[in-house]
Amino acid sequence: MKQHRTNYGIDAPMVPILYVLVGCSALCISVIELIHDQKSGYWILIYALFMLSGGGFHLHTSLRGKFLIWSNVFAELKLPENARILDLGCGHGAVLIKAAKFLGGSGEAVGVDLWRKVDQSGNDMHATEKNALIENVSNKIQLITADMTELPLQEESFDFIFSSLAIHNIKSKEGRDDALREATRVLKPGGTLIIADISKTKEYMRTLQSLSFKNLSRQNTGWIGWWTGPWLSTYLIKATKAKNNL
Repeated sequence: MKQHRTNYGIDAPMVPILYVLVGCSALCISVIELIHDQKSGYWILIYALFMLSGGGFHLHTSLRGKFLIWSNVFAELKLPENARILDLGCGHGAVLIKAAKFLGGSGEAVGVDLWRKVDQSGNDMHATEKNALIENVSNKIQLITADMTELPLQEESFDFIFSSLAIHNIKSKEGRDDALREATRVLKPGGTLIIADISKTKEYMRTLQSLSFKNLSRQNTGWIGWWTGPWLSTYLIKATKAKNNL
């Protein structure tokens, strides 16, 4: 029988391609320089290794690191089987499908995305559906094409909202604020919001504080979440929506 395997794509695929191409080019130039006893060859070699390691870190985090981060999240969270979950910017479903595996018959995981290939290689609703089928969770998920700044979802209808490496793709601060306000609107009072992202996380914290979230925390996930290096780390934000009249 043919073995089917999930495919979760590569985040920001042009980044590792550029890093590897520039790194390989610099490596070739450094070899030529060193053959001709040019001391500049050593500096070019250092630059080449820097670029290649950056591309390597990006690929590691995209293909393995982010999965480890969310595995740790779910290990601590202990999702109820009847939970209703929303994944903002679900992409190929890495977080959505992992969450769906914890759910029972009455639970549901909803994924929202615009399916932009610039954000993730091969990003397409059908690819996510295929991954869900392979992982045997097709009956537990629903996929919606929508902008996270204007969700076609009912107010206070989700127990948990997750977002992995997606909100920063919204270019304007107003748009990112709108996304967080929409998440707040559809999250139940007392519900949990967890965001993993690489930039603007301090901004998210300020916005969530203004939206009266409680128990806010922001944590650097360490080297497993490095995108090209420690200067571009993944941060994990956890927050609880305040209950009504509290």
